[in-house]
Amino acid sequence: MNPIQNFWQLFEKENLAFFLLSDLPKEVTLEKLNTLTQAMKEYNKDLGYIIKTGKEKSELIITAHGNPYLFKEVELLVFHAPKLERWKITAFLQPEIDIDAYENGTDKPLEFYGISLRISEIYFLPLEVPGKPHELGIKVLLKNYIVHKDNPRLRDALYVHIEHLIGEKSFANDISFIEIDQLKREDLEDDCVLELYNLKFFIDSYEYD
Repeated sequence: MNPIQNFWQLFEKENLAFFLLSDLPKEVTLEKLNTLTQAMKEYNKDLGYIIKTGKEKSELIITAHGNPYLFKEVELLVFHAPKLERWKITAFLQPEIDIDAYENGTDKPLEFYGISLRISEIYFLPLEVPGKPHELGIKVLLKNYIVHKDNPRLRDALYVHIEHLIGEKSFANDISFIEIDQLKREDLEDDCVLELYNLKFFIDSYEYD
């Protein structure tokens, strides 16, 4: 049995347990996830997955962690996914559609690698790439950059947030580079500084100017 068949056979066999993941004892949850993670590593150690549980339907997202060189690996794995009644199986993190909580400032902090960040409190400044007018860079401005700047996982945590916000493919294809800096009071008075939750809208507008 090849690694793709092995991964999906395991997921299909245990799909009810994964659907009820939040109701299982912690040790059982860890055991199930570790088994699935090992099956994923046998296919490609650099890919990952995210399980979003729901009441009637849950979602399994296969991710390349923003690495465009692995996109075909993700697409191949999802192409062979079984049809399961309780599951939606998705290739790549998709853009966030509902941004009301960000606009209202009612979003909950998201924590990755011990770093807690709120999308509603993050801003960005578009940066041009010299000599490459069709490429886009951004400077991300964090309210608590001073607190986290020495954490070696800060950039990884921020990348996860942006991938979730604009989608994995857009993150890989539309942004050439990312700088990180402290958000200052005067930045909020600068018309060029925008809320991070508007990044997808900005990218879509920028592409067609």
